[in-house]
Amino acid sequence: MLFPAWLGIGLSTFALAFALNRLSPRDIGWFNRLRRPPWLTFEGAIPWIWISIFICGAISATLAWEATQPNPWGWMAAYALLEMVVMAYTPLMCKLRSLRVGVIIGLTGFFIGLALALALWPTAPTAVGFLVPYLLWSPIGTYVTWAMIPLNPGEL
Repeated sequence: MLFPAWLGIGLSTFALAFALNRLSPRDIGWFNRLRRPPWLTFEGAIPWIWISIFICGAISATLAWEATQPNPWGWMAAYALLEMVVMAYTPLMCKLRSLRVGVIIGLTGFFIGLALALALWPTAPTAVGFLVPYLLWSPIGTYVTWAMIPLNPGEL
């Protein structure tokens, strides 16, 4: 191997996130104008929460890589699919100007993550443990988006 698995997975995670998170100033402006629930007092922490979740996801993928040798590529494809769905949330919701799209993507990501965790459990339970932060946060983020729908009736 040319370089350690953790490095390749970490770089792939970063590159995929960087490539897929493209927002125009118009998209950012639309998102920033949306009304939020009054109980959403932790919005400033959300980027840090996601950074932590992505680090845990990369650790999980590395542990899955090691546990599923000699053929880990199907698992890596599942991790890549999960990341692509997670990264689709903001760009698609903003480009389509639809909070409902955000809810659908959030739910889809949660169920892909849950399916990955359940399928991986017998082979790599420690890898599943590092998916738990995503599985806990994803429904919270999806609920926040869902709670924003009645506050922004023109942005369904």
